[in-house]
Amino acid sequence: MTLYYDQSTHDRDASPDTWGRPSAPTPAAPVPVPAPDAGEPKQPFVRRLWRGRPEDPRWARPAFLGLLLATLLLYLYNLSASGYANSFYSAAVQAGSQSWKAFFFGSLDAANAITVDKPPASLWPMALSVRLFGLSSFAILLPEVLMGVGTVAVVYAAVRRRFSPAAGLIAGAVLALTPVAALMFRFNNPDAMLALLMAVACYFVIRGLEDGRTRWLVWAGVAIGFAFLAKTLQAFLILPPLALVYAVCAPVSVKKRIGQLAAGLVAIVVSGGWWVAIVELWPASSRPYIGGSQNNSFLELTFGYNGLGRLNGDETGSVGGGGGGGNGGGGNWGETGWDRLFSSSIGGQISWLIPAALILLIAGLVATRKAKRTSVTRGSFLVWGGALITTMLVFSYMQGIFHEYYTVALAPYIAPLIGMGAAKLWEERGKMWASLSLAAAMTATAVWGYVLLNRSSDYLPWLKWLVLVGGLAAALGLIFAAKLGRQLTMGVVGLGLAAALAGPTAYTLTTLNEGHTGSIVTAGPAV
Repeated sequence: MTLYYDQSTHDRDASPDTWGRPSAPTPAAPVPVPAPDAGEPKQPFVRRLWRGRPEDPRWARPAFLGLLLATLLLYLYNLSASGYANSFYSAAVQAGSQSWKAFFFGSLDAANAITVDKPPASLWPMALSVRLFGLSSFAILLPEVLMGVGTVAVVYAAVRRRFSPAAGLIAGAVLALTPVAALMFRFNNPDAMLALLMAVACYFVIRGLEDGRTRWLVWAGVAIGFAFLAKTLQAFLILPPLALVYAVCAPVSVKKRIGQLAAGLVAIVVSGGWWVAIVELWPASSRPYIGGSQNNSFLELTFGYNGLGRLNGDETGSVGGGGGGGNGGGGNWGETGWDRLFSSSIGGQISWLIPAALILLIAGLVATRKAKRTSVTRGSFLVWGGALITTMLVFSYMQGIFHEYYTVALAPYIAPLIGMGAAKLWEERGKMWASLSLAAAMTATAVWGYVLLNRSSDYLPWLKWLVLVGGLAAALGLIFAAKLGRQLTMGVVGLGLAAALAGPTAYTLTTLNEGHTGSIVTAGPAV
């Protein structure tokens, strides 16, 4: 198995001219492609599903389907151990399964007295599941599991298109085995839907970078608009980097780029605003009170308690009290700063591969530094990397309510950077800077994994040494990967993947074996 395979037949990075248009004059006439035989029978659906794209290796589609099945079974394991998980949202799900009015508004009770403190989109799949299967823990949490599997599929598809099936499999596995992802894709908070829709939005923007069609920006806007209906303004965190990358890298004229971005903005407003408009125009006397708001207004809730209040800490009505933490403080929600996501309470949730993702992001941009403006390969690094860095900065310095499980939003951005960066540097491994970059990413992962595991001294004490020693040995082997034989090279790659994923996998399995209830939950062992 190789980590890269050639897609130059539809990769405009290799084209000498603007994408979509051949160079003029053309040195030689193009070879005509014969039309497919009209009488040739179409392959059965099952065969096409199993075989996948003709240009893919034969193992690619079965491996992808195996990844999805493994993720599904992993997340379904012991699913009902969490009972009704967050009973606050489970009550709203039960109400929505009994009353369509409660379903629409996200009411906490079927009598429609008051809503939850979020818009209701994340409740809708769960309420429909309860209507279909009856009220149970399994029926409530099953849609969250399916969202997790869907997010893995989207990340795989995005990475496979531009890099390789192997890179997509690595990205999908990294996402599935992230501890906080295994937690929240089995829990009934809005974060599962948010993570899925953010991944979908990034995927559509990258598709737009490929062919410059307006429809991809519109679909990206629809995904972000519905993400707003899941968790309000958090859905907009990645808008600046996505818009900037498309404005700079899209393969169309400046005028058309501006028009397409405007179309995407209209799609966001329509897909996210229709519900808001109905709620605000609905007579207050005949609808439930907007939970979490001070004056029964969803707009006030959105821009206050769920909006700017999360950034500056001035959250009127917050369960933790308002007031920011000042310089370097986070009030009642922990210290803020660049290292917040690596702290003892948060690090084991998400940060296992953040150092490697940042190293591979920089290396990927270096590797594509000479590519054309419209390079989709570089654009992919910028899309996922921009989303990661923007969200990390906001999470690191926001002074309002912040829970450890919020970091699941980072998982769909970290995973593609790992898969893409590994594939791109593996392609360039004959160059010393590339092999050293791979070794640096592996070393950072091994050392940081050791630190995270060492924070729980009584948790699998032998594992930290395997991660450290195995990771450093793999890093040494990666330096000389271009000179090693095939079998030894594959052994180094396997050792590196095992060392990188051992820590998060152990935390994930611990998470699956335990039930999680209440409004504040964490993955992995106690630290």
